[in-house]
This record gives sequence, C-alpha cells and structure tokens, in this order.
Amino acid sequence: MKELHTWIDRHFSQIKADLFTFLRFKTISSDPSLKAEHQKCAEWLSRYLQQSGCQSEVIPTPGLPLVYAENLSAGPRSPTLLIYGHYDVQPIDPTNLWHTDPFEPVEKKSMVYARGAQDDKGQIFFAIQALRFFMETHKTLPVNLKFCIEGEEESGSTGLSKALPQLKDKLKTDDLLVVDFDIIDAQTPAINLGARGLITLEAVLRGSNIDLHSGMYGGIAYNPNRAAAELVCGLWDEQGRVAIPHFYDEVAELSMAEKALFSKGDVKFIREAGIEALSGEAGLSPIESCWFRPTLEINGLAGGYAGPGVKTVIPSEARIKISCRLVPNQDPFRIGQLVKEYLIRQVKKGIHISVEILHGGKAYRGQADSRLAKAVSTSYEEVMKAPCQKILSGGSIPVVSELMSALHPNVVGMGYGLASDNVHAPNEHFDLERFKMGIMTVVRTIVHLGEE
Repeated sequence: MKELHTWIDRHFSQIKADLFTFLRFKTISSDPSLKAEHQKCAEWLSRYLQQSGCQSEVIPTPGLPLVYAENLSAGPRSPTLLIYGHYDVQPIDPTNLWHTDPFEPVEKKSMVYARGAQDDKGQIFFAIQALRFFMETHKTLPVNLKFCIEGEEESGSTGLSKALPQLKDKLKTDDLLVVDFDIIDAQTPAINLGARGLITLEAVLRGSNIDLHSGMYGGIAYNPNRAAAELVCGLWDEQGRVAIPHFYDEVAELSMAEKALFSKGDVKFIREAGIEALSGEAGLSPIESCWFRPTLEINGLAGGYAGPGVKTVIPSEARIKISCRLVPNQDPFRIGQLVKEYLIRQVKKGIHISVEILHGGKAYRGQADSRLAKAVSTSYEEVMKAPCQKILSGGSIPVVSELMSALHPNVVGMGYGLASDNVHAPNEHFDLERFKMGIMTVVRTIVHLGEE
C-alpha cells in the first residue's frame, strides 16, 4: 500500500491532466450528430491503453465503437479479469443550470465538474490507472487483464449487444468487474451484487391535424394533454402498485435470508435530494422498493406550449416517455408489450395513439460468496478502513446480463460514486480523493485475485 500511495502521489498531476482530456470528448451517445466524436474518443482511449501496457483496438459495432484491450502476461494458469465500463455520457440538458462548461473540466475543492466526471469516464479511468501501476512498477500483472469499454451504455448498448456473439472468445473471462457503481456513503464501502432490468417506451397521442384555437374548439375537441394525463393517472392503484394486468406475474418474493444478505441501506440520499413525497408500494421501505421491486415511471410529458406567457391552444399531440425498472425473472420486452397494450386499450376513444417499445435489458444478480466478491470486499476494507456492505442497484446496466449469459463469469459491481454526484444532471462531479481510492481498490482486487 505504501508503494501504491507513493506511485499515485508521484504521477497524479499527469493522471489528472489525462482525465481532463478524456472528459473533453463530447460522447453523448443519444446524439447521432456526435458519432465522429465517439470515434475520436475511442481512438484516444485505445492509444492510452496501449501506452499503459495493453494490446488494444477499436472494434466497430452495428452501433458506436467499443474499445477492447488485454494484457495476458500472467499466463494461461492465472485467472482472467474482465473490467467493463463505458466512455459515453448522458445529454447535458438543461444547459442553463450548469455552472461551468460541461465538456471543459473544472476542479473546485478536490471535485472535478464535467459531464462524465463520475459516470463513467472518471470511474473507468481509475481502473485503467491500476493497470499502469502494475506495469510501471512490476512490469507484469498477477492476473490476466482485459477491458471492454463501450460507447452506448447510456442509450441501450446496441452495438455491444449485437456484436457480442462474435466477441465471446475475445471477452472470455473468469471474473467480470463492472466499474460503474456507487458506495453507500463516503465512509462506507459496498460491493454491488445486482441491478434491476429496464424497458423504455414512448407513446404519442394525436387528437387533430393541427394545433387548435382553445376558444373556437374548447369544449369540442378532446385535448391530447388531458388524454395523456388520464392515461398516466391510471397506471397505479391506491396501494402504489402498477395497475397493468400481469405486470407482477414473474416477480418472486424474497426470503428473509435473501433480504438479510444485503445492507439495510442509508436513506440519507433521499433527504439530500430534497424529497418529501415518497412513492413505492404500501408497506415497503424506500430501499426495498428500490432494490427488490419493479417500478414504472413517467420520464417525460410533453404537449402544447410551455414557454413564457400564454398561448391558448389545444395541442394536436402529446407525448409520454416511460421507463420500467425490473427485477429477476421479468422479461423486459414482455413487460413492454403489456404496457403498450394497456395504453392502447385505455386511451380515450377518438384519440389516436402509437406506442414504441425502445431499448431494455434484464436484471442480474451476482454471487455474494464468489472469489471476486471476496477480493473486492477485502480490497475496499483495506482502502476505506471500514466493513464492506453488500448492496443492490435500483438502476440498470442492461448489457451486463447479456455478458453473464455469454461468458458465465463471477460478477461484481464496484465504484466510488455517491448519490450526491449529480450523475445524469447538471453539474455532475467526482471527488479526486475517491478517484484515488478507486485506483487503490482495483489494484488490491487484482492482487487478491492473483493470490487465489
């Protein structure tokens, strides 16, 4: 650990400069106009991994390119660790709420502010530094190490998903470390043993050919905004359960032993976000609702005029954007079809509705007693000097379940994110001290896997 601390201190100025270069690439995967930016970022990252001691390549996919790298110097008798992360980021809207340029990193009181500072450029970058440490100080690794860093996690992982059958042999591994997660708080480490699945949809409701004068047509034309509001209000019952028939058919009830495996969680992040009204099913705690139960959320409602002042129209159309977070055994596209059929069945007669099922993926669970789980837990405890908890994520990384099905590895999620880092929101930031702890934790994980 002393050698590791010394190495980080000696090289951190350059590491930070390289991180800032990485953060400047505008890799918003949902924006097709930025495709060339993804290619430039992937090529830069591949060169960086080569300079860090790996063979690396940019692999084209049916979507955006991914970066693959490997160092197999430990030999065939040593275990192989595959580290997964992503270099794409979320959109920056609303832009007026950013205090600084989201693609020009700024350091304030040990915090780096930029889109991707935490999710996931900052986190995958500290994992790469673990590789650099071994190669610069020991010229070899205790395990065989691979990286799969994709460019579409924030928009469905289409490219990696479609390319996976051809990449199975290249990605073959014993252990899969997903470096894209949070800890409980700044003092409490935690390994992540699973995430919920996801399905997303968009509904368009149309009532007329054009926007209508609300005086001339008010009381005559049924307002698509009203129809959308009525649809939305009918999606839950009075107990907070999703009202769509068969939504819960595949949901398995957890045993007390399964629940006892996981930390009770800390709801401090709820207070920090200023939340006063809670949702979820009646009788469940916020943590139970987030980790163990499926949800349906309205991510966007649009229709008519919402600018300054008033424009008295009945809009021709309204839009509803929906996401469902799902638990093990639920088929995302079956759930999407159930939601679609429900919306079509329930909409006001005469309102024309089209519903598109977008991207999704299954939930997954890792094994709490795997060698990878033990190695990461021990490493966290060495770095943070506190007992390591076991947690789940209410969020989703859909491609992880596909990687598990294709590769059959042990899987653990780790990271040093906090709920207060503003990921997916304006002024995203990441603490450089947590970044350093990330380097140390990945280094120690590699050491412990090598000892196994």
